Amino acid sequence: MNDTAGVTTIDLRGLKCPLPALLTRKALLRLQGGTALVVECTDPLAVIDIPNLVRETGDVLEENTHRKDVLIFRIRKCG
Repeated sequence: MNDTAGVTTIDLRGLKCPLPALLTRKALLRLQGGTALVVECTDPLAVIDIPNLVRETGDVLEENTHRKDVLIFRIRKCG
């Protein structure tokens, strides 16, 4: 996990379902409200799992991008 200026980045490339969603949930639990989490992963199911997780937690999915084979999600922790 990398933390730079209020933005935490986790590299979950190579992990398969359900690990990206589980580790994203764990990272969100550690963050303070208002901070951002950037999740980088390669599991195609993360396109479904991460947005669903964010809906469940009440946080905000600010950005969902795809660069080459990497899915990138930017999540803002609420509260």
